[in-house]
Amino acid sequence: MNEALTIQGLSYRRNQKQILKDVNLTLPDGQIVGLLGANAAGKTTLMRLIAGSAIHFRGTIAVAGETEVALRKSRVSFSTQLDGFDANWRVGQVADVMAMLFADFRSEDYIQLVSLLGLSQKQRIKRLSKGNQRKLGLAVTLARRAQLYLLDEPFDGIDVMTRKAMLNSILQWKPETATMVISDHHVEDIERLLDQVVVIKDQTVVAQEDADNIRAQGQSIETYFESFYGGETHD
Repeated sequence: MNEALTIQGLSYRRNQKQILKDVNLTLPDGQIVGLLGANAAGKTTLMRLIAGSAIHFRGTIAVAGETEVALRKSRVSFSTQLDGFDANWRVGQVADVMAMLFADFRSEDYIQLVSLLGLSQKQRIKRLSKGNQRKLGLAVTLARRAQLYLLDEPFDGIDVMTRKAMLNSILQWKPETATMVISDHHVEDIERLLDQVVVIKDQTVVAQEDADNIRAQGQSIETYFESFYGGETHD
């Protein structure tokens, strides 16, 4: 089995504050991985570093064996890609822009995803509710044929029925050999998807475990995660 992601000795500081310290992590191809941790544990920062959105770190990050930033970016589809879009663009225009930016973007897949998630191509981004913006972000992310997908809190503020629709889209559209990392507070929603669980605490990775091993011990993924925080809230 090939390695989708390899991180060795990663440390990162921002504004003279230590955010991540001595992170080591290896993820194989074809997995869905839950990246779990309390607020401000460093989950989003780790994703930004993997995707090449944050730089000036110590250590090494390799995506499908590539360490150079531009090559890593070409292999990663990150759910924050909408951040740079013009709020006046219509949903349908997003496909044209993404197709120009990424050779692996599939406009036909995007159109199907947008339809499945109940969005109209004529809607302007600025007119979308928070939930619909999350849907759009998911459609943009999954319409690429990347080797590594990073979903950062994709269901934040989303109602139950919408979360179910988005979860079904993930299962349907993730390429079989690709690896997906999902960071989310709704652990109970994503736990059935997970092949592996990675827990971040105290600025580093404190645990990595196969989800089936956790289930075999009679634990839920959420209970396993919360055991590292000693009852601390993660909301």
